[in-house]
Amino acid sequence: MHCINDTRIAEIWIVGLQMNTETAILLFFSILTMYIFILIGNCLIVIMVLSRVQLHSPMYFFLCSLSLCEIIFTSNLIPLLLYTLLNGGAAVYLSSCLGQYYLGASLAVTECFLLAVMSLDRYLAICNPLHYTLVMNLKLCLELNMVSWTTGFASMLTVVILMFQLDFCGPNVVDHYFCDFAPILELSCSNIFVIKTEGTLWTFFITIFPSAFIVGTYVCIILAIFRISSSTKRQKTFSTCSSHLSVVCLFYGSLIILYVIPHQGLSSLNHKCMSLIYTVVTPLLNPIIYSFRNQEIKLVLKKMLTDLKQLLTFKLAFRMT
Repeated sequence: MHCINDTRIAEIWIVGLQMNTETAILLFFSILTMYIFILIGNCLIVIMVLSRVQLHSPMYFFLCSLSLCEIIFTSNLIPLLLYTLLNGGAAVYLSSCLGQYYLGASLAVTECFLLAVMSLDRYLAICNPLHYTLVMNLKLCLELNMVSWTTGFASMLTVVILMFQLDFCGPNVVDHYFCDFAPILELSCSNIFVIKTEGTLWTFFITIFPSAFIVGTYVCIILAIFRISSSTKRQKTFSTCSSHLSVVCLFYGSLIILYVIPHQGLSSLNHKCMSLIYTVVTPLLNPIIYSFRNQEIKLVLKKMLTDLKQLLTFKLAFRMT
């Protein structure tokens, strides 16, 4: 179908989460608080890993990369969500909307692969500890990290290029709180069969295969845990792995339900609420689960706070003299 009178959309309206004013304000401050904690938690992880020698290990290297990914990912989506809550929607240029989709989708793919790499790292550390340092060296860490980020951005490039070539004739309303694949395609008056098929295949590949790999590695890890003789060490390792796996299941589960499994019966509101899981909830939980339950991270954070307190005390004493 071609655009009538060659009329094309230049600007679109993001509906956001439609609700009454009181609920919208309450949700605004709730999500704003979570966003602040996401930024603080992930920024602390990046600073600690980069500045402290005791955290210069493969596990924390990948954790630092994941935190950086979360910072950019949430900063790409949450500010627009907050704006729509305050204003009942937002008008954005179509090109900006496609740009937001590309960045958000690329980072989501990057996170999928980073989580898979982190599970591989834990598998080698627990199931093959004698060869761990030899196998997981700096060169391999850099290569795995580069592959994760490159795959994330390269995989979505062809999809977005095809989206830019579509004709968008209206209506110009996106019933979501950010620019997502399906809501954008609904605005097009071009033939979307090819791009929709490609998008579906890519989504299947980047969710099912990494999640299956993660489940496989954690099954091996759990079996290895049962072979640990020390009950205290076994319980500690199992607690850590189970918490990691729960966050992974939450992230991948929401992606698979939203983008892989057909959901004709899923309402627009339920779709938006499900999207909040991987756009807000998991980025909030990741620093807590992966880091702040970790004893090494706790010790480094305590040391940093002590150093900061001493520095502030010294500066205050210097000014008073």
